Order: sequence, then structure tokens, then C-alpha cells
Amino acid sequence: EVQRMTLLSIAIGGLSLLAGSIGIMNVMLTAVIERRREIGILRAIGARQRDIRWQFLLEAIILSLIGGLLGSGLGIASSYLIAWWNEWQFFVSYQVLLLGVGVSWGVGIFFGFYPAYKAAKLDPIVALRTE
Repeated sequence: EVQRMTLLSIAIGGLSLLAGSIGIMNVMLTAVIERRREIGILRAIGARQRDIRWQFLLEAIILSLIGGLLGSGLGIASSYLIAWWNEWQFFVSYQVLLLGVGVSWGVGIFFGFYPAYKAAKLDPIVALRTE
């Protein structure tokens, strides 16, 4: 029974991670499209491709870290409530918590790289022409 619940928890967590990862990439790709003019201005005043790439990559990392921290907080709170309701002993594994934050950081890098790359490759002249 415990093994089945563990596998179910891992499966649900994996699906949630995948959905969140795709969500981060979509948000960042939308940000690139909506901020084309800003990217063009930054490039026109001297920002390098590397600067643009880092800006968008850092935004993706921050977004995913906030999501990871909020998710961890909600997970701890819901685990506490479930343990309290069933009169179980409540325990938080700090190693698992650090792993979760590390995974969210990795997701930000991995799924934020493509939008950051797209933003950095925008031609400043074309970007300034678009409204």
C-alpha cells in the first residue's frame, strides 16, 4: 500500500512538473513576442545578444524558483493537514525540499533557454518595426 502511494505521488509530481515546465516556456515565449520592441531598443542602444539572453534566462529562473517555493509551501501545508486529519506524525525532509528547489531552478534554466535564445537572436531592426 505504501509503495503504491509513493508511486502515485511520484507520477502526480512528474506530471505537475511537466505541466509547470511547459507553462514556464509558454510564458517566456509570450514575453519575447510581447517585448519585441523593448528587445529592439535594448539592442539598438548597445545590449549584446548575451545580455538579452541572460535577462530572459534570469526571468525564467526567478519565475520557476517562485513557483517551486510556493509549491513547496503548499505541499508542506497540505501534508501537515493530511497528517493532522489522519493523526499521523508529520515530518518534513529538508533534503527533499532542497531537491525540489534545485529541480525548479533546473527547470527554469532548461525550459527558459529556448525563449532566451529566441529573444537574443531577434534582429533589432525587425524588432523595432513591429508594434
